[in-house]
Amino acid sequence: MTASATESRSSSELFQRSEARTARNYKPLPVVVEHAEGAWMTDVEGNRFLDLLAGYSALNFGHSHPELLRVAHEQLDRLTLTSRAFVHDQFADFCAELGDLCGKELVLPMNTGAEAVETAIKVMRKWGYEVKGVTPGQAKIIVATGNFHGRTSTIVGFSDDPDARDGFGPFAPGFEMVAYGDIAAVEAAIDENTVGVLMEPIQGEGGVVLPPDGFLRDLRELCTRTDVLMAMDEIQAGLGRTGKTFASDHEEVVPDLYVLGKALGGGIVPVSAVVADRDVLGVLQPGQHGSTFGGNPLACAVGLAVVRMLATGEHQARAAELGTILRERLEALVGHGVLAVRVRGLWAGIDIDPTVGTGREVCEALMARGVLAKDTHGSTIRLAPPLVISAEDLAWGLDQLAEVVRGA
Repeated sequence: MTASATESRSSSELFQRSEARTARNYKPLPVVVEHAEGAWMTDVEGNRFLDLLAGYSALNFGHSHPELLRVAHEQLDRLTLTSRAFVHDQFADFCAELGDLCGKELVLPMNTGAEAVETAIKVMRKWGYEVKGVTPGQAKIIVATGNFHGRTSTIVGFSDDPDARDGFGPFAPGFEMVAYGDIAAVEAAIDENTVGVLMEPIQGEGGVVLPPDGFLRDLRELCTRTDVLMAMDEIQAGLGRTGKTFASDHEEVVPDLYVLGKALGGGIVPVSAVVADRDVLGVLQPGQHGSTFGGNPLACAVGLAVVRMLATGEHQARAAELGTILRERLEALVGHGVLAVRVRGLWAGIDIDPTVGTGREVCEALMARGVLAKDTHGSTIRLAPPLVISAEDLAWGLDQLAEVVRGA
């Protein structure tokens, strides 16, 4: 099909055709995006939309970031894939500088967030058997209610979301779920077979759910005292989103394993990683874990550029500064169509008053006003603007939300 023929088709036609020929694993808003730059997206008919989702934080640095595009184009002309059967010239710097950003010794690159979570599970189990001395086949990992770590069969097996879990069993054993943010429940669940605790420092899919103050510090102390690995899934929360490099930084906590993804690929290519010290990641030996595309040259080149952008602290500071605006504006809506808000940096969960409508209905009303956001769990919507959004554009987007929930 020629470009002109594509351009002549409407959003409605392309949307309907997409829905007719794809598995229904998503329920997207009826927007067909053709171009995007910064915090703005343009559909096939030329309508502009302010992106307040940023690809679930995969687009922390916005659409078409010029430096990330430059690096990607340059690498595309040189080398895109070798597999880990060989070493390429981008690999060493990416691993070293990502490790330095995390304050850790080793990096294991993968592709998607779910792959990184699966990797962390395998590493914690192997560490448990080889270092802690857990009885073979008995390793246990503690997880939290309301978690979202991905959609593989292992991961959904320790989810309490029926949409994610129902119909996909039988599930792998070895996980115990406790109430999120309840340090006493975590401690009660730890036994001689516990090898790790896997949690999100902020539960994004759950609606930007914040743990109680001090929970992460208490969890760190507990894991150290009981010889259990602390793994933080920072796939959505990390890499600048909350106003610090990692959400764990808000309590000055350093986990044993960082699980990273989304923004690490700059919105250009899937990049994820598990980052830990040698006494943890060093349990893996050749042939025990791998990925054909994990750590490929294109991914490493883009990921390295992302790490260097974060190393300046500029984007973290911007998220913190704009997050103040976000918090103040959203808190003013409580009691005016909004029941509650949760904000950390440039990330917010907003519980909509059911009398206003469902989260989906609010997102549809926002779309009609040129703003794109995402609902979750019925009455909650999430905002995660690109960190490069201007204060003026953020304020305009929040104006549209205010008018929708107030019934203007």
